[in-house]
Amino acid sequence: MAPRMGGLLRRWKELLPGAPTHAGPGQRCRQAHHDGSTRAGRAAVSQLYQPFNLREDHAADPESKPDDLTCRSQKLMLQAGLICPAQNGCYYYMPYTVRAMEKLIRVIDRAMQGIGGQKVNMPSLNPAELWRASGRWDIMGRELFRLADRHDQEYCLGPTHEEIVTRLVASQAALSYKQLPLLLYQITRKFRDEPKPRFGLLRSREFYMKDMYTFDTSEKAARQTYSLVCDAYCSMFNRLGLSILKVQADTGSIGGTTSHEFQLPASIGEDRLVVCPGCKFSANAETINFDLTDCPVCHGKLTKTRGIEVGHAFYLGTKYSSVFNATFQDAESKHVLAEMGCYGLGVTRILAASVEVLSTEDRIRWPSLIAPYQVCLIPPKKGSKEEVGVALMESLYDDIADGVPQVKGDVILDDRVHWTIGKRLKDANILGYPYVVIAGKKVLNTPAEFEVWSQNTGEVLFLTKEGVIELLSKVQVP
Repeated sequence: MAPRMGGLLRRWKELLPGAPTHAGPGQRCRQAHHDGSTRAGRAAVSQLYQPFNLREDHAADPESKPDDLTCRSQKLMLQAGLICPAQNGCYYYMPYTVRAMEKLIRVIDRAMQGIGGQKVNMPSLNPAELWRASGRWDIMGRELFRLADRHDQEYCLGPTHEEIVTRLVASQAALSYKQLPLLLYQITRKFRDEPKPRFGLLRSREFYMKDMYTFDTSEKAARQTYSLVCDAYCSMFNRLGLSILKVQADTGSIGGTTSHEFQLPASIGEDRLVVCPGCKFSANAETINFDLTDCPVCHGKLTKTRGIEVGHAFYLGTKYSSVFNATFQDAESKHVLAEMGCYGLGVTRILAASVEVLSTEDRIRWPSLIAPYQVCLIPPKKGSKEEVGVALMESLYDDIADGVPQVKGDVILDDRVHWTIGKRLKDANILGYPYVVIAGKKVLNTPAEFEVWSQNTGEVLFLTKEGVIELLSKVQVP
């Protein structure tokens, strides 16, 4: 036992932070492959997991026949290997997509916490008794995924969390008016038994959503919070570079007396919208006669369009607080029902919708803030006369990492040097890097110049190493 324990102790010491490593070359290589980087710590395309078989046959989606893939974002995300079908309406999210989603979540966190939101995490399993108490167990119908445990207790997989968050707040008997407004939000998986999942991540059965629930002392205060959250949504979408319409909407199964949707105009959108260019009136056709030609506010001419719903806001009043007795103590120590609101953002839907409206038929374009990687570096092909550019490109990678802190960790090296530059550039176009830097013929100049493609503007520049670093220093990050 003693020799074995001694070996384990030595191994433990080697794993301590700062301990020298005695691993052989093969061991170091395996570790580098495990963390997705080259041995020098550079992120490399060859080390990222992507389903290349899907990239060759991107119509292989079990939810649709090839002719049914009419959605640009679905086609592009399958072609690029960003998503992989699991079963009808459910997808694997590949590493590039997860990176984009994590960046989007940081943008959302910043917006919600900037108005006082506090992040929580609530159970996906919701007891049926809560949904029966609110009446939604029957109202939601077959859209709910329902199940029973071994004790025959019934549950649903939460598509939304009004009941469960209200019960949480109701359990805090000592909640004071001084603690309000209370803004609780989460970003988590949601579930909805869609009758016909389609359009990839735009209408799936399992998805990520940000849902916020607010509790106020009065209707006036609750409507002020409603305006605050809606303004934060508009600012967030503006920061992402997405042109959003805020439209009057139906309250549906969630309920309440006021509701607005945040719609991204798109030809494949499933919602019909009417908009007045004059007074900015806008509404979902569910709330107005779609055949109207004149605006009911200013009598100007209405225009009609279609949109993808990416966010929704509801003023709930006491619809749920009255059911679960969610109260607070006012200044006179009386128990008063809290006034509520709820606010959703479709996280994975925003990802897909942004690809839908910003991309061309063969090139993904992300909102710059949430692109999986900001910069792709393409060295020369192995054996070419510009092969000296391989070392120059690796040096440029390190200089960017050291000299441009905001993009450190956001640069990837396309080290597949057995491919031509043209083939790797085509791949980079599909994946949607905002900047692609190529070591082409001009790396043989003195000083060496790199070809820089600004994908979102279509501009191509020839810059020295210092010029590349100066350009990238202006990149914004979430």
